Amino acid sequence: MVEAEEKPRADRIRWQDADLETGQSTQQQSRSVTLERTRSRGSMSIRNIHSNAAGAIDPSAALPIQYRTLSTDIDEHNRKTEIAKKTQKATATGMPFTPIYGCALLTFPDLADLEWHTISPDEAIRRLSTSPEQGLSQDQIKRRTTEYGKNTPSPPESHRFKQIFGYFFKGFGSVLLVGSILVFVAWKPLGQPPQSANLALAIVLLAVFFIQAAFNMWQGWSSSRVMASIKNMMPEDCLVIRDSVQVSIMAADIVPGDILLIKAGNKLPADVRFVQVSSDAKFDRSILTGESVPLAATVNATDKNYLETKNIGLQGTHCSSGICTGVVVSTGNRTVFGRIAKLTNEPKKGLTPLEREVLSFVYVICSIMIAMIVLVVILWAAWLRKTHPDWINVPNLIVACVSVAVAFIPEGLPVALTASLTISANQMSKNKILCKSLKTVETLGSVSVICSDKTGTLTKNKMVVTDCAIGGQIFTADILSGMVSSSSAFDQLRSVAGLCNAGEFDAATRNLPLADRKIHGDSTDQAVLRFAESLGSVAELKRCWATKFNLAFNSKNKFMIRVLGFTHPDGLSLALPGGTAAIFEPGDMLLTMKGAPEILLERCTNYTGTSGVALTLDDSAREKINSIKNEWSSQGRRVILLAHKAISRTAFKSSPSSSSFETEVLKQAKSGLTIVGLVAIVDPPRAEIPEVVKTLRLAGIRIFMVTGDFALTAQAIARECGIITNPNDTIVNVSALSGEPKQGSPFSASSDTSSSIVLTGADLITLSLQQWDNLVSSYNEVVFARTTPEQKLRIVRELQSRGHVVGMTGDGVNDAPALRAADIGIAIGGGSDIAVEAADMVLLDSFASIVEAVRFGRVLFDNLKKTIAYLLPAGSFSEFWPILTNVGFGLPQILSSFLMIIICCFTDCLAATALAYEAPEADVLLRPPRRIGVDRLVDWKLIVQSFGFVGMFETAASFSMSYWYLERNGIPFSAFWFSFGQLPEGMSAEFYAQKLNEASSIYFVTLVVIQFFNLLAVRTRRLSIVQHPPLFRKATRNYYLFPAILFALVMAFFWLYIPTFQSVLGTAEVPVEYWFLPMAFGMGILLLDEGRKFMVRRYPKGVLGRVAW
Repeated sequence: MVEAEEKPRADRIRWQDADLETGQSTQQQSRSVTLERTRSRGSMSIRNIHSNAAGAIDPSAALPIQYRTLSTDIDEHNRKTEIAKKTQKATATGMPFTPIYGCALLTFPDLADLEWHTISPDEAIRRLSTSPEQGLSQDQIKRRTTEYGKNTPSPPESHRFKQIFGYFFKGFGSVLLVGSILVFVAWKPLGQPPQSANLALAIVLLAVFFIQAAFNMWQGWSSSRVMASIKNMMPEDCLVIRDSVQVSIMAADIVPGDILLIKAGNKLPADVRFVQVSSDAKFDRSILTGESVPLAATVNATDKNYLETKNIGLQGTHCSSGICTGVVVSTGNRTVFGRIAKLTNEPKKGLTPLEREVLSFVYVICSIMIAMIVLVVILWAAWLRKTHPDWINVPNLIVACVSVAVAFIPEGLPVALTASLTISANQMSKNKILCKSLKTVETLGSVSVICSDKTGTLTKNKMVVTDCAIGGQIFTADILSGMVSSSSAFDQLRSVAGLCNAGEFDAATRNLPLADRKIHGDSTDQAVLRFAESLGSVAELKRCWATKFNLAFNSKNKFMIRVLGFTHPDGLSLALPGGTAAIFEPGDMLLTMKGAPEILLERCTNYTGTSGVALTLDDSAREKINSIKNEWSSQGRRVILLAHKAISRTAFKSSPSSSSFETEVLKQAKSGLTIVGLVAIVDPPRAEIPEVVKTLRLAGIRIFMVTGDFALTAQAIARECGIITNPNDTIVNVSALSGEPKQGSPFSASSDTSSSIVLTGADLITLSLQQWDNLVSSYNEVVFARTTPEQKLRIVRELQSRGHVVGMTGDGVNDAPALRAADIGIAIGGGSDIAVEAADMVLLDSFASIVEAVRFGRVLFDNLKKTIAYLLPAGSFSEFWPILTNVGFGLPQILSSFLMIIICCFTDCLAATALAYEAPEADVLLRPPRRIGVDRLVDWKLIVQSFGFVGMFETAASFSMSYWYLERNGIPFSAFWFSFGQLPEGMSAEFYAQKLNEASSIYFVTLVVIQFFNLLAVRTRRLSIVQHPPLFRKATRNYYLFPAILFALVMAFFWLYIPTFQSVLGTAEVPVEYWFLPMAFGMGILLLDEGRKFMVRRYPKGVLGRVAW
């Protein structure tokens, strides 16, 4: 087995930094894949400014999300495997060993166990029974084609039948369909004679069934997914060796063991283990990683991670330069590309908090409905069938059972729910908050922890160099730029700052003042480049020095390397001390580095004094530099160390174009560096951030800062932002986290007391599960500094595993896995396409918009509660009692089943939807987040309000109005009591039926009218209608209520006053006084509820306060 070459972590994938620190590569020889911004539109998605016309997901934005997550999980898996081995060894030898804990769940565990990259090329060829010279034989090809199949991605499982089935039968659909079928049966053949009212009821139930299915279909519609674009990314043909002959074959015909010949411009049709590579062979993995910087191909392993090593060529990537020979190790769905494409094609699994609440409500309602139907059947079978056989026959029993179902099911809820989600998303869009999925709109209202990036999110992302240090002396940038000095120290500082920089001035703005000139590059490079230009022309430096090799900054290594060769002698005196410049020869190279002081300082052996001469970096000088770094960091400044090293041409064994040159450069960069200087960069917090953090904290949400910055810098910025409020001497570190279980209740974000802790990425690696428990439960002010992308993902998972609903903000490529894993990923407008693709929500304006997003999320949940509180009294409770009194007490069914449907689907539906436009109540951001599984959408308090208070009132009023009307028309209530269909003496059946139809219509009108006042009452849960008026006050008005009331009136007249409906459906005209009398009852409900709310406000700890919904 070939040993992996010793490679530092810099050889890993080119991650962008969490704080927008990645520079753009100047190596333009590679052909980069264009990242066209698109937005996925998943279930219940809505278009936004990023949507394309076709609605398809751009794989270049979607695939890297899964690739990075999978790579992180493999690293975590390998780390835990090593820990397990060390633990076993320590146990066997009796030596102490402290385990390191973590959480990782591999989607494809076998990827971590692959050995193709760690075994030697000869061993790989032997295992695949092939030969580099001869390739596979025809017999081998046939057998392997049979065994492995074609080299094509399998089409995604459409689950079309299951999907369509769900559209029709999820929620109350199955109940409606079964009810419709049963009523059809009751009409014919059981109906003797068939009753037209039953036919009308069956048709209406069937229509509601299809209407709900149509809304579910619109709600769940999704556009074409990634797999539709995958096939276009595979090469059509490729060159292989078979039977000792080079042949061109279709990519789909490749099998494991084929010897593949690769040259510049070729795309890899499968996963390949390189067995021969040219010195300039490089591969562009941007389709998987999101980075267009090409990676050199090697024969030997460079990483234990199969996804990160450079001796494996991954399907879908392309060769940007050089030639290679490789043996195919995986094809079709077994390739990394195929696996990731499959993952990317799958939507997020699991239900959102809102979906779980709605499902819970459906279970509750259906359970009550089934219990009542069983009660009705038992009463009929045990009593009525024997004692009163003519009262309820089998068709009438079927209709009665269906009526119970119709009574309990709020048929208008799915329509109102979908409309509420759409309305809320549109309102958020007006506030420059774009939601990818309607289902996640409410999730933000449940968020208990928000993990926020620092740069560009909490800060302005406008970095400026304020100070620099040379030879232990500090200079302000303003004073230094105004000095006219020929000091070599300043020239060397300017040279490294200007040359070791990925930023580029925009040529179109070169004549503008320096502060106004546009720079292409990340914010750190912009600040350093502008500083270098203030000391002298950077263009002059670039005229004298040419880039030979470039390693871009990344958040793993936290440094950038650029190797230069001089092209003009003037550059020597500018970039080097006099003594070094004198012996610097053509062909020699200048290695320049820029990065984190704690990473680079240990690699340095010298430093440049103020005179420009290199001095030995002794302990005293090292301590001075550390002191300056810590002082600046504690002031919230980012500290960058600049260093260089002159290297003789004889020190390099390979040319800059060789794949092994990077290895040599990294080896040279490990020691012998000379510190040129330090620069301090400030990126002030946004002005609105302290108020935003304060508001979120009052809302019970904890804000955790997660950044790649130095701990002291992060702590200082966190203090300016209001994330940390405690004095510095009370802020603790990892040593304060006990491994013992903590006693007592966890901290609340809005608690008067606070506890602060600052942890680094290195600390996170050492945390045990118990320490994580104590961290999450004991500290409400947390800063994670010096974190890597893997650690961001781990933070999200650890918080979720402890019951928190986590929001994660980010804008870089490396944020994508954490954004995808969070309950709600929040991308910042202007961020990378991959971050936007991974997120559920995009804040177009600034982080301050998150307050509105939380507000809308909570208002959505509140308004859904109000919608249900409005629908249940009339649409459920008051409809059930006419059936129960019909079966149990022999009374006529005073409200027809058909009019029950009209209430649920017509008169109440639009009014319920209008509640989605309700403005938030004053305390919406003063309450703690909703506790998932505890604070339910429908709880016992809401049931008491809807059934025990409003429902009872509406039912009693409606019964009273109906039977009072019958009393006035000569049919006393005593004539109905336990009559079981027996007509009063001397009364014709036609007159009796007509008066019952009129009484049914009065019951219906009474409910409709009282619901107008109930609509005004449920607008607020605690505030008075005077405090929260529906008119005149802009902050609280809701004009949509009144068109909804008018629509309900029109529907009532439509179904009651058209003669055709009267004869077929059994409806009737209602005397005018029965339209106005219910208004008095409605006003009574409104006044009683106002009294209840007053007592709740006045005595929140009283009985009414404790049961308030």
